[in-house]
Amino acid sequence: MKALVIYRMLLYYIGLINEQYLTYKNKSKTCSFTNTGKAVHMTVATSLFAPDAVYTSDKTSKEEVLEEVYGKLLKAGYVKGDFLSHIIEREEHYPTGIDTSPISKELPNVAIPHTEGEFVNARLIVPIALKYPIKFQNMIEPDKSLEVKFLFMILNNDPEGQANVLAQIMGFLSTTPVKDLVRLFNLTSTKQIFDFMSENFKQE
Repeated sequence: MKALVIYRMLLYYIGLINEQYLTYKNKSKTCSFTNTGKAVHMTVATSLFAPDAVYTSDKTSKEEVLEEVYGKLLKAGYVKGDFLSHIIEREEHYPTGIDTSPISKELPNVAIPHTEGEFVNARLIVPIALKYPIKFQNMIEPDKSLEVKFLFMILNNDPEGQANVLAQIMGFLSTTPVKDLVRLFNLTSTKQIFDFMSENFKQE
């Protein structure tokens, strides 16, 4: 029964993210973006994770966390100048908070913030461990907020593959033993988080 609930939840999220992508893509056709024009040096990732794109944050609001992470990603060359405004705008209209209670009551809620591929330079999942729970709106019920403790930010310069990366994240959450997920969500070292994700996340 639990596996069926998780499977249905996965299908729902994938369908929802596809619908959101098409809607947002149509709305964004007239948007422009700028780059900083500065030379940047980013790690060439051979997987969905890069050691310099794993973060911890002690910020206490969604906007502060996104701004902090944006600054680091921009400096590393992973995103473009207008990334921050667009990821905040997208989160306002299409929230990404995910209630993990169907998987286990022991797990904190997570969020999967992302924006369109034209604002990023890489294909990565950026894990972000939060020191304090912060509020994200629920993806399924946008009028309800969730206390979130961990982010899986998606950077995808292949926007057509956004749902595929989401499916991999949901698959990771639903198939990784709960005790291991609890350990992940309690890690405070970026190196330990990177090592855990590199060893346990099955990539397609």
